[in-house]
Amino acid sequence: MAKVRVHNLFVSSDGYAAGDYVTLEKPIGDAVALFSRFDGRVIHGVDTVVDPVTVDRAMFSMWGQGIGAEIMGRRKFGPQSGPWPDDGWQGWWGDEPPFLTPVFILTHYPRESIQFENGTSFHFVDAAPGQALSMAIQAADGLDVRIGGGPATVREFLEADLIDFLHVVIVPVVLGTGVRLWEGLSGAEQRFTVESIGSVSGLTHQLWNRKPRE
Repeated sequence: MAKVRVHNLFVSSDGYAAGDYVTLEKPIGDAVALFSRFDGRVIHGVDTVVDPVTVDRAMFSMWGQGIGAEIMGRRKFGPQSGPWPDDGWQGWWGDEPPFLTPVFILTHYPRESIQFENGTSFHFVDAAPGQALSMAIQAADGLDVRIGGGPATVREFLEADLIDFLHVVIVPVVLGTGVRLWEGLSGAEQRFTVESIGSVSGLTHQLWNRKPRE
């Protein structure tokens, strides 16, 4: 059975997983420090980096393994709000988005789908978490579905108890402000087994695996 997974979700020591505001100049707001130790070259496998294979790189590389579709919130796709402007915006990633799968973007405003030559496609859906997940599972064709963020979207899927695996990366920085991951999720850890792995970089990787549902 396909699993619903979250990968490479960076959280500060004081619990923030994104900045307050997203703009064209600041795609992740004032939370740049969260990604200062992220090596994005390995998201499709550690073989893309010759040497060495570290704990961090091995953990980051799980992002693309066995994934057939992604769901993301609108703020991860771009800084716009309200009706879509006629500005040709296709996301932050240019002509070659890294997803290589169908991606479902949660929005209250309709828009035509966007197709890319590398297999990525963006589909804009006005749907609750369960409805969006049904679409993504069908598109994933037996593979797993990744919830790509941002933290508010991950929180919605956690609230609905739709996540089977969660990879959280605790970064030793203090942001003091931003979007909290765990707000309103008191006791969520009771549904999961949690394993922590520290690395020499100072990152702590938490692997949350959903306990069997009754």
